[in-house]
Amino acid sequence: MERYDAIVLGVGGMGSAAVYHLARRGLRVWGLERYGIPHTMGSSHGVTRIIRLAYYEHPSYVPLLRRAYELWRQLEHTVGERLLFITGSIDAGPADSEVFAGSRRSCELHALPHEVLEAREVQRRFPGYQLPADAWAVYQPDGGFLLAERCVVAHVMAALELGATVHGCERVEAWEPAGEGVRVRTDRGDYLAARLVVTAGAWAGKLVPQLAGLAVAERQVLAWFQPRRPALFHPGVFPVFNVLVEEGRYYGCPVYGVPGFKVGRYHHLGQQVDPDTLDREALERQDEEVLRAFTQRYFPEAAGPTLTLKTCLFTNSPDEHFILDVHPQWPQVILAAGFSGHGFKFCSVVGEILAELAHRGDSRHDLSRFRLARFG
Repeated sequence: MERYDAIVLGVGGMGSAAVYHLARRGLRVWGLERYGIPHTMGSSHGVTRIIRLAYYEHPSYVPLLRRAYELWRQLEHTVGERLLFITGSIDAGPADSEVFAGSRRSCELHALPHEVLEAREVQRRFPGYQLPADAWAVYQPDGGFLLAERCVVAHVMAALELGATVHGCERVEAWEPAGEGVRVRTDRGDYLAARLVVTAGAWAGKLVPQLAGLAVAERQVLAWFQPRRPALFHPGVFPVFNVLVEEGRYYGCPVYGVPGFKVGRYHHLGQQVDPDTLDREALERQDEEVLRAFTQRYFPEAAGPTLTLKTCLFTNSPDEHFILDVHPQWPQVILAAGFSGHGFKFCSVVGEILAELAHRGDSRHDLSRFRLARFG
């Protein structure tokens, strides 16, 4: 039976980073993924993912984001590939909204460079935007996007160079404590490790009973529309955005990598799903309409023909903050779950956190907001 210092279950965004950071510490690490690397069955695909420092979700995320930026740049240097693109970011909504007010508060508390703009000023600077007249926006120049699949591949390639082992297309059937370590059984064999790191995304609640009901899968749909005026939606002239309007909270990216302006609605249609039975190819007219109607109203020059619709998954915690902790019964098991649709930008630093928790039992980062005990 093969033995490792650490086994990582799930090699998507978070798991690939954990494998890399464990390998950097000289540990014998094995990454285990039930699908391919990368794949489109979970939460770590879709070409581009937003990264931003102005964080309306809570100001306590900003120190983690600063470290995430550092680690993404280090990874780029390591693999010799550009992964992070700076476009600036727009967080907009009514003056008292969580998106605008929360973003502004994060900028002020952490002395982040930013500007507060009225809707007409946003449109003057960035003509692709046509926000409601009463909207206010925080423009933060360090925002941008990451190349999602390439980030996963980069972490895995860098980990392999350091001696890590990674298996795709191997499914976990069970795991259990084995003394002070763990035993993992897959459809191909049994393995022992001193530590187990669970980064299973939408499957976390199935692999760890303590996460059932605390890491809930939700169906999400993304659209790419052909701009009528493509020059308005290039990365050099169009910031990534999070906007709160009467239709809901939406986000989007400029044209990059594949044709089309990318847009999504947070919590799309609010559909909780089983990741094992979800038909990812089944798309309804409403999936497209909810994204097209928003685009036609607020980004009208981007609302040309539909080019692509893709399904992915959010895995939501009850308060939509992350779960980063050791297992409440078995300290040799490290849990990372519930990234609630805003986690990918943190993959680099979450990988570092998980490696620290597995290697020495604590982290240099403040994890008080992410402890499992907050749910009682």
